[in-house]
Amino acid sequence: MKRISILFLAIFMALPAFSQALTTRQAYKDRYQLLVSKLGDDGVGIETLLNQWAEDYPDDLDMLLGKFSYYLAKSQSETIERMDRSKYLGAGPALTLKDSLGNDVNYFQVTNFDDARFGLATQAIDRAIGLNQNRLDLRFYKISALISYEKESPDMALSDLKALIDYQGVSHPRWEYPDMEVTDEVFAASVQEYCYVFFRIGSPSSFEAFREISQKMLAYFPDDPVFQTNLGSYELVYKQNNKAALKIYKKVLKKHPDDYPTIKNCVLLARSDKNTKLEKKYLPMLIRTTTDEAEKAAATARLNAL
Repeated sequence: MKRISILFLAIFMALPAFSQALTTRQAYKDRYQLLVSKLGDDGVGIETLLNQWAEDYPDDLDMLLGKFSYYLAKSQSETIERMDRSKYLGAGPALTLKDSLGNDVNYFQVTNFDDARFGLATQAIDRAIGLNQNRLDLRFYKISALISYEKESPDMALSDLKALIDYQGVSHPRWEYPDMEVTDEVFAASVQEYCYVFFRIGSPSSFEAFREISQKMLAYFPDDPVFQTNLGSYELVYKQNNKAALKIYKKVLKKHPDDYPTIKNCVLLARSDKNTKLEKKYLPMLIRTTTDEAEKAAATARLNAL
């Protein structure tokens, strides 16, 4: 009888440990989320928790995302720097003062990165992507981080984005994205957001990235007016070649006569060239396609005044 009691006791004592092992992954996640909510992504104690989590569950996605967030946040520091320019990375100055001659002196907020810590962040997200090939959000996390890190020279971000577009165009993966269904339209719209970021940065390298990504998308979606119009905007804004831009815009409108962004760009181009005849051609189209009543009224008034 005594033997049976000891055996039963041993089994009973083993059960909580077994149950705890099954719930430890969730327990790590709960503890991590609590710490982040109280202390931020790089708060005290989070690295220790993440290392313990990684030791027990080295392939856990939430742990890898936690490491990515921790080291990305830890790698960054902010400074205010004087620059002889009106914009930096598409943003205006954080502060403008006057020098002794009364001239504006612009100061911009600059994010600096510690290379070693940023490297640890990319290692974590690369590991997460490797284990979850069709999680589109993970790939976007990395590309967005690279854009922030590379600033006016987005070479690695461009390379990753082009590879992602090729993977989409050739393999047609069944993308997973939390709480969202990824269609071709959603994918294209997401890529266009990156095009907008490159365009807004406004450096020679970022404009070239804007062009390359648009051309890459057109290789798989040749009739997409968004990326066709992007090429016109590249010529118009960066190359300042209005003739080449107009040629592209006309080509877009031949297939998509009601494409509002293209029509709006044509009006702006005509106004820039002081080409009244051209502006009178596109203003009625703008009035027809815009959904903004204020813009419609302004375009109508402008047309009547010409």
